Amino acid sequence: MFGKMLAMPDRVLPIGRWWRARGLAVRDGALAALFAALAFTPGVAHEGMIMAENVRRPVDGLALVLLFAQCVPLAGRRIRPGTCLTVIAAAFAVHEILGYPPTFASEGLIVALYSVGAYQDRFRRVPAVAGIAGYVVLVVVVVAQGSPERPADFVAFFLIVYAGSWSLGAWMRARTRQEAEHRRQAAGAAIREERARIARELHDVVTHHVTNMVIRADATTFLATDSPKQVVSGLTEIGETGRRTLAELRYFLGVLDPVDDEPEREPAVGALRDLVEETRSTGQPIELSEVGEQGPMTRGAELAAYRVVQESLTNALKHAPGRRTVVRVRHDAAEVDIEVSTDGSHGSGGAAPRSADGRGLTGLRERVSVVGGELRAGVRPDGGFTVHARIPAGGGR
Repeated sequence: MFGKMLAMPDRVLPIGRWWRARGLAVRDGALAALFAALAFTPGVAHEGMIMAENVRRPVDGLALVLLFAQCVPLAGRRIRPGTCLTVIAAAFAVHEILGYPPTFASEGLIVALYSVGAYQDRFRRVPAVAGIAGYVVLVVVVVAQGSPERPADFVAFFLIVYAGSWSLGAWMRARTRQEAEHRRQAAGAAIREERARIARELHDVVTHHVTNMVIRADATTFLATDSPKQVVSGLTEIGETGRRTLAELRYFLGVLDPVDDEPEREPAVGALRDLVEETRSTGQPIELSEVGEQGPMTRGAELAAYRVVQESLTNALKHAPGRRTVVRVRHDAAEVDIEVSTDGSHGSGGAAPRSADGRGLTGLRERVSVVGGELRAGVRPDGGFTVHARIPAGGGR
């Protein structure tokens, strides 16, 4: 029994989605039909609103017309809320003035008032003023006809039915707009965050690969006459680096302007060993030390680790060319610990970037923090520079 009860939401949700997919006319038309049906259902047919308490006429053909006039217009309550309220309110007023018995269809006035408060976009004050004026005229007429209700009763009816329903609709309207604004702001923040991420990726890709290509090209010019084989090798590596750069740039352009509906995938950035070998081929003395085996890591954590090493090696090439650089990577089940150190002569500061808070390192800090890690960078006493990052394997958020 309980299993069947728990399984009910699985069947109800598709029905709800199907119903929400129907047009407004269909859904509101069904509401109008429901009100009309309840107006003829024994037990609830006469459970409607009555304002004047001055019933004196039996149900006849005109009463049926007024009954339908108080519920059928609900079919357009969101498409034409002002017109819906005008027709229903007029039918309700005539029903009260003529002294017909109460009907469930009169409840449509509450829905119409709510709908104007919630869905009326233009001239919102017009139905409000017209409704108040119309209600005052109706009160004067029914009092003149001998209604036993006291003035306080008419005021209470107005506050509960008219003002209450309208205010509830206006509150729902304000809440809906506020939620829409929150969604808009959240979407804008997501777009800005994605743009910032892409900017960091482009900085990493262009700076690292182009730096390698420039250094290799400069080295090749000195070998042009002495060692043709090394020239060919250098040009080959420049070409491979250029192709790798183009592949990653194509990925980012695809993110900015996707041409299909395939899910986004990170670029094939390669392994750390390939990155170190590529940078070492420029002439930079680099040592790689890995301890432990890499376990399961989220894609964000894995890419952040790669970018830390990439940016650090790029800084070494730019600010300490030819000096010893050591990359130490320690893997365990919980995190990956990365340290990249570049030697420097004491007091020269040659191994350090011009600013430890430059765009590259600032982008790295942001990237590492996004996946729940931390990054520190600074100049060592011997003039060298060290970048140290700890990145959770689970990727944080």
